[in-house]
Amino acid sequence: MRAADFLLVTFTSVRDQRMRSALTALGIAVGIGAVVLLTSLGEGIHRFVLAEFTQFGTNLIAINPGKTSTFGVSGAVISNVRPLSLDDAQALATITGVRKVVPVVQGNAAIEGGGRQRRAAVFGVGPAVPDVWQLPVAAGRFLPDDPPRTARPYVVIGSRLRSELFGDSPYLGARLRVGGELYRVIGGMEEKGQMLGFDLDDAVYIPITKAMALFNRESLMEVDLLYASGFSADTIAVAARNLLIKRHGREDFTITTQEQMLESLSSVLDILTIAVGALGGISLVVGGVGIFTIMTIAVNERRSEIGLLSALGASRLLILGLFLGEALTLAMIGGVAGLFLGAGGAWLLGKLIPALPSHTSWFFVVLAEGCAALIGVLAGVLPARQASRLPPVEALRAE
Repeated sequence: MRAADFLLVTFTSVRDQRMRSALTALGIAVGIGAVVLLTSLGEGIHRFVLAEFTQFGTNLIAINPGKTSTFGVSGAVISNVRPLSLDDAQALATITGVRKVVPVVQGNAAIEGGGRQRRAAVFGVGPAVPDVWQLPVAAGRFLPDDPPRTARPYVVIGSRLRSELFGDSPYLGARLRVGGELYRVIGGMEEKGQMLGFDLDDAVYIPITKAMALFNRESLMEVDLLYASGFSADTIAVAARNLLIKRHGREDFTITTQEQMLESLSSVLDILTIAVGALGGISLVVGGVGIFTIMTIAVNERRSEIGLLSALGASRLLILGLFLGEALTLAMIGGVAGLFLGAGGAWLLGKLIPALPSHTSWFFVVLAEGCAALIGVLAGVLPARQASRLPPVEALRAE
């Protein structure tokens, strides 16, 4: 049989049973649509979270007090026997390749200004925040490079907090109370948005020593290093580790490069995407059962046709191929319909809920279509094999 005749017979068989074929393909379409939709949401969340992390730049290294063997926030952030100090931060700034260093203490306090009051995040930091965290200043300037222990009471406010306290009124030079202490506003940050639910615009930035006094802390919660582009993260991390071991006498801190953060996060998000895709794959299995059922019925209904083909000299392999081709065609029709269903659903969700990120990955699209084809073939094997083994005389007798 010529290839054109083979395809004609296959498609004619599917077309002659339009309703049955449509319902069978619908099962696969729902499965593929679920896989594409769920993986689109998973991939969208994956990209969103990674973008949130990389908005602070890519040449960053974070150092936290306490030694951890797994990624995450060290339990020693709150209390540890060998804390990170301002002297440690100043020593880390002398490492070759390190451009800027930001010591960090964070808390929450009442903010009063412009005749209003509210609670907001308070960051005790150094003057290098705009460079290290890539937070541009919208007006005024950031904290000056005062000696840490004699820093002047200046404050820089985030865009949202500035809007809520002062509205459209001038704010530079205004007085602001942070945790009861009086500060002068010298700058306002540009809008930065949120990171993993934390509003970076609803915050104030004060000198590190003022924050340590405000929150009654004697040590730092974190030290962030910004290194030059010509250096590798591993080189800087090794130099920082050696320096701190020399100062502390042992490794009682955790150094995390941004590559490690992203790799760990990406692995978790990949598993999440695959998990939600696998849930959608359950629908594919149901669709495969539907193809198996329909093909079994088709073999029983077309015994005379099978007998006639055999009597005309069609080989078992040809009959096997015809029924497998029919099962594969049903699966692929359902797969294409499911692709439009899933991608369209992801697009529609993005329009209706802009805050819900989605991205249709070609990798998962091809994988889902491949699974649909495989399920179609597997579901058609047994009925096709049964058809190919029917004795011609017995099959013709069914007429």
